[in-house]
Amino acid sequence: MQMHEQPAGAVADAQRGNWVDRHAPEWLKPYARLARWDRPIGFWLLFWPCAFALALAALADPDRGFNWWALALCLVGAVAMRGAGCTFNDIVDRNIDDKVERTRSRPIPSGRVGVAAAIAFMVAQALVGLAVLLQFNGLAIALGVASLALVAIYPFMKRVTWWPQLFLGLAFSWGALLGWAAQMEALGLAPVLLYAGSILWVIGYDTIYAMQDIEDDALIGVRSTARLFGRRTRLMVALFYAGAVALWAAAAFLAGAGIVFVLGLAAAIAGLTWQVVTLDGNAAGNALLRFKANHWVGLAFTLALLAEAWL
Repeated sequence: MQMHEQPAGAVADAQRGNWVDRHAPEWLKPYARLARWDRPIGFWLLFWPCAFALALAALADPDRGFNWWALALCLVGAVAMRGAGCTFNDIVDRNIDDKVERTRSRPIPSGRVGVAAAIAFMVAQALVGLAVLLQFNGLAIALGVASLALVAIYPFMKRVTWWPQLFLGLAFSWGALLGWAAQMEALGLAPVLLYAGSILWVIGYDTIYAMQDIEDDALIGVRSTARLFGRRTRLMVALFYAGAVALWAAAAFLAGAGIVFVLGLAAAIAGLTWQVVTLDGNAAGNALLRFKANHWVGLAFTLALLAEAWL
């Protein structure tokens, strides 16, 4: 096989040479691709708001300290629930995905996984997520169950609103509430501000992601903020990112942050600024690279909170 050729069944927007293509057993590959294990950026972006909340809780209550076990549980839960959510999304969107160049190679529209098998796989992943959730307190469990409503409605939003990215933000940022509740057994203004900031962050980065599909989405009638904003996309993403930083900073200062946090936050701001300044929807791969860079923004913000808590 030539180096530029994709393995059989590989998904068009997966990175070449990913671990699923290279190492997963053949029977597992279609399901691994259905859960997006070949594209780990999604579960990282679902995980980071959980990490934000755990670090913010450690800052607010230094005697409690940072809960590494809860962090590990959140990572496992993020992988499981992101996979379950993607599987559900692909089941719902199977008649749309086969009309979009980037998505028609996915396991369901390509015929490599049937709908019944996909449903069974989705349930199995959700059960793993439930097992993780049951390790936390009652409030965190209740919040986790409540998030399923957002997961259920998200795939339909692109059909009825220009703001499906908002609904993704509501779902993907939920860990900011759940992670705090898992430590503090209550909610408050700080985690609500953290949640609101994460929603704006998600709207910003998913608008960038949606820029890849503008032409196909217009042809089949799928809506997105990328289509809505048009030529104003860079400005709107900048505004959402600025709002996210402001709300994150407010949450951190409310929890007791100081100069150490500010210095760490500068790294996250630099990453967001680079995305906006260099964003070019007409350049192949530009939007995807900047979307993926949000993994490092999440890491930088988490470390900023942790550095303040520890130092």
